[in-house]
Amino acid sequence: MQSSNSQNSLKVLVFGAGAIGTYFGGSLALAGHQIVFVDRPQMVEELREHGLRLDLTIDERRKTKDAFTIEPRAFVMASSLEDALKYGPFDVALFALKSFDTASAMEGLKPFVDKLPPILCLSNGVENEQAIARVMGPDKVIYGTVTTAIGKRGNGSIVLEKLRGVGIAAGHPLSEKLVAALDGAYLKCRLYPDAHSMKWSKMLTNLIANPTSAILDMTAAQVFENKKLYKLEIEMLKECLAVMQAQNLEVFDLPGTPVRALAFATKLPLWLSRPLLARAAGSGRGGKMPSFHIDLHSGRPQSEVEYLHGAIVREGRARNIPTPVNELLTRTLVALTNKEILLEEFANQPEKLLAKLKS
Repeated sequence: MQSSNSQNSLKVLVFGAGAIGTYFGGSLALAGHQIVFVDRPQMVEELREHGLRLDLTIDERRKTKDAFTIEPRAFVMASSLEDALKYGPFDVALFALKSFDTASAMEGLKPFVDKLPPILCLSNGVENEQAIARVMGPDKVIYGTVTTAIGKRGNGSIVLEKLRGVGIAAGHPLSEKLVAALDGAYLKCRLYPDAHSMKWSKMLTNLIANPTSAILDMTAAQVFENKKLYKLEIEMLKECLAVMQAQNLEVFDLPGTPVRALAFATKLPLWLSRPLLARAAGSGRGGKMPSFHIDLHSGRPQSEVEYLHGAIVREGRARNIPTPVNELLTRTLVALTNKEILLEEFANQPEKLLAKLKS
């Protein structure tokens, strides 16, 4: 087992012990770093009693067939930010909440800005870092992105489903130190020269068959099997790429994720690109339904579509670039989430959704 010596050890504050928080915080704890989680009281009580369980057995570098159990004494759980900060000062904080939770989280952080370290944002979407910067100041934000797939088996219990890695944007005084620490914790970290290109490249991978699956109650494979729906997916990606181009952003390959190949596929004939993208979309999620589908059909009252596809629409409007497909998908999924229309409205009815775009 690799470990950090005390000289290079980081003291890390982790917001939330969800799947990403547990994976990153747990991996860093295994590597000898000091970890303090802040979460709701019920979670704190449970993890203080049972500790963490990380099934990382697919990572051959670890040379183990057993999951790691991290005893409660090896990390700290705090039920409020005020309590967590008593264990500081911290070198860095990890933030990986859902985009729709960012605004409320920032409200909670406002009274403690002076005591907080720089925040490494690992959330999906392209607007979270700006929201953090408005509260914390731009010098306290580090842009990050996660392409590794992590499954949650229970509170404090995760399984590594597909090891790809994590990206960190260069330019912050902590960037290189964080890359070394995360890489030393087997997280496969890589430095990127442009923060916004990195984040938009990651978002491009999050778009595929995500809202269409939720709206139509179809698997990603079923979406790709339908020629008209597949054409819709390609148009959606093209809109995102046009908005990126208008911002002079580059498409970056991310750890374990050939994003440039995805962008190139939008230029190919549909018959040629469809089997390639269908395979990529299937393997990327490990057989699970897309996240928007999980959120909608589990009754979650919010959707990240406003912060992914919606961000493309907002940036497109600002630059006079039409984004009709992303706008339709955003508007429809938000209406379903808000129960303004019934789940059955578009279920297994692709033609109905496609007709709405034409109208």
